[in-house]
Amino acid sequence: MSTTFQNIIGGKRQDAHSGKTFQNINPATGELLGTFPLSDETDVEAAVSAARTAFEHWRLVPAPKRGEILFRVGELLSRYKEDLARIMTREMGKVLKETRGDVQEGIDMAYYMAGEGRRLFGYTVPVELPNKSGMALRDPVGVVACITPWNFPVAIPTWKMFPALIAGNTIVLKPASDTPQSAFRLVEILHEAGIPEGVVNIVFGSGQTVGEALIHHPDVSIISFTGSTESGRHVAVEAAKSLKRVSLEMGGKNAIIVMDDADLELAVEGILWSAYGTTGQRCTACSRLIIHQDVYEKLLTLLIPRIEKLRLGNGLDEASDVGPVINKRQLESIHEYVKIGQSEGASLVIGGKPATEGELSKGFFYQPTLFKDVKPDMRIAKEEIFGPVLSAIKVASFEEAIAVNNDTKYGLSSAIYTQNVNRVQQAVRDITTGILYVNSGTTGAEIQFPFGGTRGTGNGHREAGIAGLDVFTEWKVVYTDYSGKLQKAQIDNQ
Repeated sequence: MSTTFQNIIGGKRQDAHSGKTFQNINPATGELLGTFPLSDETDVEAAVSAARTAFEHWRLVPAPKRGEILFRVGELLSRYKEDLARIMTREMGKVLKETRGDVQEGIDMAYYMAGEGRRLFGYTVPVELPNKSGMALRDPVGVVACITPWNFPVAIPTWKMFPALIAGNTIVLKPASDTPQSAFRLVEILHEAGIPEGVVNIVFGSGQTVGEALIHHPDVSIISFTGSTESGRHVAVEAAKSLKRVSLEMGGKNAIIVMDDADLELAVEGILWSAYGTTGQRCTACSRLIIHQDVYEKLLTLLIPRIEKLRLGNGLDEASDVGPVINKRQLESIHEYVKIGQSEGASLVIGGKPATEGELSKGFFYQPTLFKDVKPDMRIAKEEIFGPVLSAIKVASFEEAIAVNNDTKYGLSSAIYTQNVNRVQQAVRDITTGILYVNSGTTGAEIQFPFGGTRGTGNGHREAGIAGLDVFTEWKVVYTDYSGKLQKAQIDNQ
C-alpha cells in the first residue's frame, strides 16, 4: 500500500503549490511505494524563506545546545535503524546489510558532529603589538541548499546537514527523486529530536526545477552538491554568477592495483566488495582492476568463480548479495557501456546483460560483469559506468600501475595490494586520489576523516571530519586592543 507524502517547510507538511506529484518505485519489484510532491519555484521560495527566518534564531543557539539535538538524532537513528534500512532497500535496491551500514554512517556523523558543538575550534596566536590580542572564530554562513543523490540516501544528507547545523546554518534539502522516502524519514527524525521549525526543510522535485531554483536563489549562501561531474560543473558555473559558495562531490573511476607480491585471496575479497557491492553504484566503487602481468591470469582464475557465485535478488532477502540498479535508464546505460567495451576489443568474461530470470524480471537487475584484455585508453576504462562492470588491465611494472591509476579525469579512491613496504610508501606519495587504501578495497571511508577527491571528482572541499566544517563556516578574526592608545600594526615606530 503506497502513501502520499508532502514537503516539510517551516515545520509544516505541505503539498506542492502546483498540486503535481511523482511516483516512487521499488527497483526490485516495480511496486509503487509512495507519491511525492513535484515542487516548483514557489515551493523553493517558501522553504528558503523559512530557513532564512529560522537562521536568525538558530545561529544564536549555543553550539553545545545544537550538539545536544544532534546527539538525540543519533539516538533516534539507532532506534529506527532497521525500519529506515528497510525503507531504503525498498526504494534504492541495495541489500539490507548495506542499507544498515548507510544508516550507521548517519548515526556516526550525528555523534561526531554533536561533539563538535563543544569544540568548533578556532585559534588564538600571539599578535605583534603589546597589550593587544587576536583570535579567529568560526561563524555560520546562512541558508545551505543540500542537493543529494540516490545511492546513499541517508548517509550523504547527514554528511552535509550535520556539519552545517552544528555550525549554526539552516537547511533546504532537495533529495534525489529516486529515493525521496529515506530523506523524508530522516527529516522527520530531526524534528522528533527537537530541531526548531524552519531549521531543516525538505522540498521534493526535479533537479531541473527545484535544484535550479536553489542554485539561483539570492538567499541561499551555500550549495552542497553530490552527483555526476557533468551536473556538478553546471552547479559550479551557475552558482558562481551570484558568488555562492559551492561544495561539489562528483564522479569516480576508481582502481585497485594488485602487485605480483600481493595476497591474492585477500585481494579477491576486496575486489568483489568494491566492484559489486551496492551493485557498483558507489562513487568509490572499483571499476578498474590494474594487475601485474605475473599474477594477471592467476588472479582472474580466483576471481571469476567468486563472481559467478554472487546472488542477485531483492535486497530485502538476506540471501541476496547484489540488488537491482536504480532504474531502467541506468540499466540501459550500463548495457550500452558493455556493448561499447565489446566493440573496443575487450574480452567479456562473465555477465554482460540484464538479469531477467524469474522474479528478477520484475526489476532492474544487471549481471555482475567482468572484462579482461582492457586497454587503459578504452572508454570502459575511462568513463564512469556506475554499475556492476569491472575492467581488468594488465601492467608490466609498479611504475606503470601507478601511471595507469592516475591517468583519469577523476580522483576519488584508489587501492593497492602489496606486501612491499617500500612500494606502499611510494604509492602513498605518488597516487593522486583523495583516498588511498592499502591491502583493502576502494570503499569503506570513515566519517572522522575528510572525504573527497581530486580533479573531476571535486572542487577542493571535503566532507566529513573536521574538514567538513570548513565549507559551512566563515572565519572571523577579532583583534582587541587594551593599550588605551592607537597602535599602528606594520608601521615602523621610529
